[in-house]
Amino acid sequence: MKPRSRSMFALAMLMAVGTLVVGGTAYGDEKEKNGKAEMAAAAKVTIEQAVKTASEKVSGTIIEAELEKKHNKLVWEVEVITAENKVLEVLIDADSGAVIDVEEEKVKPKKSPKMR
Repeated sequence: MKPRSRSMFALAMLMAVGTLVVGGTAYGDEKEKNGKAEMAAAAKVTIEQAVKTASEKVSGTIIEAELEKKHNKLVWEVEVITAENKVLEVLIDADSGAVIDVEEEKVKPKKSPKMR
């Protein structure tokens, strides 16, 4: 697949998945669903715009986009895997579309199996 085709495919997948992330899970409680619906309605920047902005800021493959509230601010968290296999999180203001920050995601250590 050509790089442009991969990007378009990834965007199409994120649009489908992003709808689920913003819309809530089928098994989530009603309060959580309502909160996510309110966040989605309040966001002026769409998931498509956030993904495009993140792609322009960081080169790599986008693996996730999620709408979150951080420090009383609505932001898109877009995760990108770089050519160096680093996972970067691009934080985008859901109101203005500006890139707030780019941070390397910390790898969580796996829990080792308990010995009997």
